Amino acid sequence: MYKVISTFSGIGGSSTGYKMAGFEVLSAVEFLDYQAANYHLNYPNTKVYQQDIRTLDPLKILEDTGLKVGELDILDGSPPCSSFSTAGSISDGWGKAKKYGNRVQTTDDLFYEYIRFINAMQPKVFVAENVSGLIKGDSKGMFNIFFREMKECGYNVKAKLLNAANYGVPQIRQRIIFIGVRSDLGIEAVYPKANEKTVSLSEAFKSVVNSESDLKEVDISRFAIYSELKKMPQYGKSNKYLSLFKESPFKPCRTLTATNGSSSAGSVCHWDNRKFTVNECKAIASFPQDWKTTGKTYAEKVEGFGRAVPPLMMKAIAETIKTEILDKIK
Repeated sequence: MYKVISTFSGIGGSSTGYKMAGFEVLSAVEFLDYQAANYHLNYPNTKVYQQDIRTLDPLKILEDTGLKVGELDILDGSPPCSSFSTAGSISDGWGKAKKYGNRVQTTDDLFYEYIRFINAMQPKVFVAENVSGLIKGDSKGMFNIFFREMKECGYNVKAKLLNAANYGVPQIRQRIIFIGVRSDLGIEAVYPKANEKTVSLSEAFKSVVNSESDLKEVDISRFAIYSELKKMPQYGKSNKYLSLFKESPFKPCRTLTATNGSSSAGSVCHWDNRKFTVNECKAIASFPQDWKTTGKTYAEKVEGFGRAVPPLMMKAIAETIKTEILDKIK
């Protein structure tokens, strides 16, 4: 069984994808306490390093897993990307501490921390995920820096924009995926082929069961966005609230975000003029319905799904790496 170490693990989206593909995730690194707790709840046998990655020694983590430098199959990571907008601009707060989850920290150097782990551990393959804005506008400069530094660690590196909707995820979610293969292995990075058919929300919700309390939790009739939502057609977009969208049962959902749990704020909403339930958010993010959440409020439960790498997209990536790269290493 191929081995993975996960960094910036969140609640476990990418880890779930690897496990679906038959990989073993040896350990995970997650700074936010409630995300780490949610990860551990679902993967109690995976060691979670709940601390700032800047304070961690990658060689000690390898030692803890019983591996030596160069033996790890995949190093995975999704460094926080709050400074890169989807339009490609870099925020004015670059380099400054800002609110991230329930902490305040600088996040703009975290991609370099991931590269530090690559250089130290020398995995056979690495996979890094980030927002599509990293290859647009002003952000291209940072993309080029990251790409060059990854290559300088001794890797054949490729980067490609993937849409989760092309890999069985009922959500339009574009992300840049870096894949690097250690140069001495003599193999190029490979990406999974896109599916021809996408999955609609009605198809994704076939296994979803909502209780009365679930539906009460997503009732937004007391908020201003409700009257606007009622006027909108299915798959419409509000001109009054720029981030308010009404989804269609016949299409994949538009991007689920970490702020989707704010009941009064504009976001992707159900065609029945309400927010999506927690169970529906699981389905939109392609998590299994038996996934456990630790949040006490609706917002806390939904946030993790909005930040997560969709498991089914990572499953497709992992399966391709297995058959086209790892299985071919002698």
